[in-house]
Amino acid sequence: MATTVPGTATGAETHTSPLPTTFKHPLDPLTPEEIAAVSLVVRQHAVAQGVKAIKFITNYLLPPPKRAVLAYLGIPLTPGTKPEPAVPIVRKAEIDFLDVVAGASYNAVAAFNDGQWSVISYGKLPEGVQPQISVDELILCESIVRADPKVQELAKAVGVSPDQIYCDGWSIGYDDRFPKNARIQQALVFARLSQHENLYAHPMDFIPIVDANSNKVLHIDLPPNYTSSPNGPVLSVKDTKPFPLEVAATESASGRPRIAPPMKRFDFLPDLITESAPNFKTRDDLKPIHIVQPEGVSFTMDGNELSWQNWKMHIAFSHREGIALSTITYNDHGEIRPIIYRLSLAEMVVPYGAPEFPHPRKFAFDTGEYGMGTMANELSLGCDCVGQIHYLPGAFVGNNGAAIVIKNVICIHEEDNGVLWKHSDYRPDGRSQTVRRRRLVVSMVCTLANYEYIWNYMFYQDGSIELETRLTGILQVYVAADGEPNKYGTLVAPRVNAHYHQHLFSFRIDPMIDGLNNTVVETDVIAGDDTGSDSNFAGNAFYTETTPVKKETGRFYDFEKERKWTITNPAKKHYSSGKDVGYAIHMKGGLTPLLARQTGWVGKRATFTQKPIWVVKDVEDDKGSRMWPAGKYVPQTRESPSDSLGEWVAGEKDVENEDLLVYVTVGVTHVPRPEDWPVMPVEHLSVSLKPQSFFTMNPSMDVPGTRDAKSVPAFDEKEGDCCH
Repeated sequence: MATTVPGTATGAETHTSPLPTTFKHPLDPLTPEEIAAVSLVVRQHAVAQGVKAIKFITNYLLPPPKRAVLAYLGIPLTPGTKPEPAVPIVRKAEIDFLDVVAGASYNAVAAFNDGQWSVISYGKLPEGVQPQISVDELILCESIVRADPKVQELAKAVGVSPDQIYCDGWSIGYDDRFPKNARIQQALVFARLSQHENLYAHPMDFIPIVDANSNKVLHIDLPPNYTSSPNGPVLSVKDTKPFPLEVAATESASGRPRIAPPMKRFDFLPDLITESAPNFKTRDDLKPIHIVQPEGVSFTMDGNELSWQNWKMHIAFSHREGIALSTITYNDHGEIRPIIYRLSLAEMVVPYGAPEFPHPRKFAFDTGEYGMGTMANELSLGCDCVGQIHYLPGAFVGNNGAAIVIKNVICIHEEDNGVLWKHSDYRPDGRSQTVRRRRLVVSMVCTLANYEYIWNYMFYQDGSIELETRLTGILQVYVAADGEPNKYGTLVAPRVNAHYHQHLFSFRIDPMIDGLNNTVVETDVIAGDDTGSDSNFAGNAFYTETTPVKKETGRFYDFEKERKWTITNPAKKHYSSGKDVGYAIHMKGGLTPLLARQTGWVGKRATFTQKPIWVVKDVEDDKGSRMWPAGKYVPQTRESPSDSLGEWVAGEKDVENEDLLVYVTVGVTHVPRPEDWPVMPVEHLSVSLKPQSFFTMNPSMDVPGTRDAKSVPAFDEKEGDCCH
């Protein structure tokens, strides 16, 4: 019998599962073997408590306390001091699962002690609290919809056979017509004419509601009709409200005549495009570009820990965040300087702007409702990442408790990124120096039904970090009738309506700028006094004003003042500027406000979208630290949960010179173009963290200049000589 740790599980018996477990780094994610062993011990414990059938939803590492990890790694808590004494670290896993028979949700924690796993806490979640929607449930949704007689009847009425019915399972968003304790999905339905064909070209005009526990279609929604007016068809105000559940899914109920899906093909696979467009051919005038590193890569890996140039960090797969980077440090001429304890995408939401019901339910929290890691692609050499590549695997739990493994899920490689710095002495006999900019890229590609997200965490030789999001994939579309008004979308193809929408992302920064006690400083650029005044006679003056953020809060961006925020450590000053050492947050575009009303469905659930930056105190307990800005359990929430960002800031805890968290909200408002169809060219968003009075001077002065021997004239002109 294993020795348990504080928080022993309730119940008459403690169940254990033997499995030797070691880790190179205390933040290494659970291995597939650990996931299976933890699932086994949780299943045994749940059965002993009377649960007859289990559906596992999550099973992941519960990170050890921050200070214990830093002590284990020898990283000091404050600048110029010794690390804290190391303490034992108990490896723990947190698990969410469903009682399939009773429909209840449970949370458990297991710990590894004396060579075996044992359950140390176990309890039922409050009624209506739903863990994230699993991959298995999303796949099952399509089978449930396709087999439903009423769905088949509605499809047949518009010329679609049962084998042509396909759908994407989505979270219900918000719909209080259905009970909280059911596992509800809305199914966005399409026709598919043949295998691998682009099904999104054929949207259908009804939306089934599915219960993933009972495996049944509960209801089917049809959007309302537009009514005539002197200026053409308009949407009635009353038609933005949900129909009562007792209203059947019929044309007479909604008032909108049934609309057959458009049948024109818009494929994206070249061989299928050729079938429908015989004159199509791919471009044949592109010469190959190869990225080669004949002497190998410049980074090293020790398990999940990476070293590159002066950077060192831990890279982990997270079922929820996708990539989680931790314990990021920089070797500043022999001094190991901590910068960030943990960095990840903590949440995102994609609200759509069409007000007619049921379209307002479309606002997916892709991180909290599904899990970004569970949607990640298995990557292939020479496609998503090119050059000399190192991959890391990832694993998450399936409904049956076994691990689902993605072999090549995180891609690590180096890229040339233009000029890092350059100067030419223009004087006769002068010299110049050109230094190429190289970056290390840690990336992942995730497919969420129709849409793709590419996540690039990039590290540079000048000590800066960039968080880049690339958006691509296929637009979420709905069928439009001929002549139907289109105020809230774009007809990207005949009768294919792509609704206006936004993508809003919350990046979580757990800073440790030269130690854990940090302060966020807000800096405004202020124009000088009026022209002709004593202080600004020529009218050219401007200066900066800085204000520390003292209490938990969210802050607005001020365009007129070029407002910026810097995470600083007041315990250490720059030798010349006299300012606190720090890292500044730069948002390149993406300062996009939530356009939905804050009092509306999405506004209440996604309070993190209301401000571009939030500062809160980190509060750790036995379930970890403050992690999820929209709450830990996101599916089917109807208000802002008590464990979410909007509620945290209401506490107004001190955040000056404290262990704090910074949440950065960036996004894009997407008014679709026909050029985004059938597959959208990538859209870029970027957040950068740049050293601000952190280094003595430009830390990349020691990067050697490069004269690439492989560079040659494109044609027959005389080769230039610009590198000295």
